[in-house]
Amino acid sequence: MGRRDARLVGKLDPMHVIVPLLYPNRCDNEAYISERIDLTKINEYLEKKNEGLVAEEDGKVFKYTLFHVIVAAILKTVTLRPKMNYFIANKRIYERNKVTASFVVKKAFSDRGAEALAFLEGEAGDNIDDIHEKIRKQVYSCRSDVLDGSTASMDIVSRLPFFLIRFVVWACRRLDVHGKVPASMIESDPYYTTVVLSNLGSIKLRSGYHHLTNWGSNSLFCVVGEKKWRPFFEKDGSYEMKDSVELGITIDERLADGYYYAKSIRLLKKLLDNPELLEKPLGEEIDY
Repeated sequence: MGRRDARLVGKLDPMHVIVPLLYPNRCDNEAYISERIDLTKINEYLEKKNEGLVAEEDGKVFKYTLFHVIVAAILKTVTLRPKMNYFIANKRIYERNKVTASFVVKKAFSDRGAEALAFLEGEAGDNIDDIHEKIRKQVYSCRSDVLDGSTASMDIVSRLPFFLIRFVVWACRRLDVHGKVPASMIESDPYYTTVVLSNLGSIKLRSGYHHLTNWGSNSLFCVVGEKKWRPFFEKDGSYEMKDSVELGITIDERLADGYYYAKSIRLLKKLLDNPELLEKPLGEEIDY
């Protein structure tokens, strides 16, 4: 029986058949890419998008932010570059049925503030407005007192005697290899999504490397750093200080070759340099 969350990829070249057998662990096959993004056009775009927004019932305005632009750009990149939505499980390559993203939401910015997991699906017909609305719903849901499925499952398991916790975790890891973990446990598990995003800029931290995990199927991780003024150099050595953000992207290098990843990053940068392209549906091709 196959997996319920993905289809087995057929007609692979010999290297991509053999490599998962030689190097079976995701954590041993990470490639890290760091990109600095000029925010000049994004800042102008966000100012226009936020003009005339109406306040919610609580009196607050849920504005478009840099993070929303980055989420939409990554979802569009993955939609147009399907190998970015591949993963390896049980030494075989699968393509995920959906394009999904996850991130952590702090219920309160304090040492004791609890965290909740936000999960959203990008559909081919979505654009940045649809993504913004999906994020809004997830943020308000996460800040309620209702536990998401993964957190609720962990809460139940953590109350068991320790020897039973070890058995449950062992059993889940065996089920994970074959894609048989109960849907109720993983439907909001970030490590079963296409991309996990960590918005460190929201807590004033720099971007950096974040590992992948052997649990789940996530093979793309993006860390968003703090906005800062940084130098952008020209060929003649001159430079200009610009508002910028740095992205740290970790990928499973077994899924595609370097050219495919380089072209995918070029598409992502094209979208971030021209955020108005995110008004188009995720599935609509663009020139890059």
